[in-house]
Amino acid sequence: MSTTANPADGTEISYDAVGEGPAVVLLHGSALSKAIWRGLGYVKALEGFRVVRIDLRGHGRSGTPAAPEAYRMALHTGDVLAVLDAERIGRAHLVGYSLGARVAFSLAAGAPARAASLTALGGTYRPQRGEVAKVFFPGYLGALRSGGMHAFVEGLEASGKAVDPATRQAFLANDAGALAACFTGTEEDPGLPEAVLAQLALPALLMAGTRDPQRLEDSRRAAEIMPDARFVELPGRTHAGTLAPAGPILEVLVPFLRGVSDSPGAGRPAAAG
Repeated sequence: MSTTANPADGTEISYDAVGEGPAVVLLHGSALSKAIWRGLGYVKALEGFRVVRIDLRGHGRSGTPAAPEAYRMALHTGDVLAVLDAERIGRAHLVGYSLGARVAFSLAAGAPARAASLTALGGTYRPQRGEVAKVFFPGYLGALRSGGMHAFVEGLEASGKAVDPATRQAFLANDAGALAACFTGTEEDPGLPEAVLAQLALPALLMAGTRDPQRLEDSRRAAEIMPDARFVELPGRTHAGTLAPAGPILEVLVPFLRGVSDSPGAGRPAAAG
């Protein structure tokens, strides 16, 4: 495990980097951590790449600022850039799930020279106000603030959402106050206008489950707007079930990354100075 700090506010970001080859950055979803990628088999499948897994701020072993303002999208993207700089990676393939996909969209728009490609899994470019409650359950924020992570998980289960043991463990490992601040801050993010989306000329792979209607619609729309994007449905998958089983995703993702990994500068050291 390695750490670096976002120069904008000093928040410490935990990450690890393994392997050799073009760089692939894996960005997890809300209430998860970088561990999810190894547990589900994504790291092993990406042999031949330099795989960088990041704990987003407020998650895992990264810093847990308490104010919602600390979770503005510019700070999330700054965290990823700080990791790339620490690893001397000039450009990387961005692979994000849910919140991680929103970070990837924003980084590709704000720092296009650092993004070799974009893969969004259950992701969107749109504002998220009100969407978190749909993904989790109404009253999720109050549960976090009053009862912590146990109340959050109990609320999920009471709402009929299945929580597998690995996800339960990941959820319970969170700092409830930081997670509440993260949800509040990211819900206020304005997203990307479609005019900006139309300028994202990098290769993109957009995947969403057929039982995840909002992300399905958003991913299809983004693929229509972006100049070099491909949309792939994941039959029968909900938002929470986007990443597993990993096999059908990896059957598309790995060839996509290999096909675009010869982009000039992908995974190469950043220029000094």
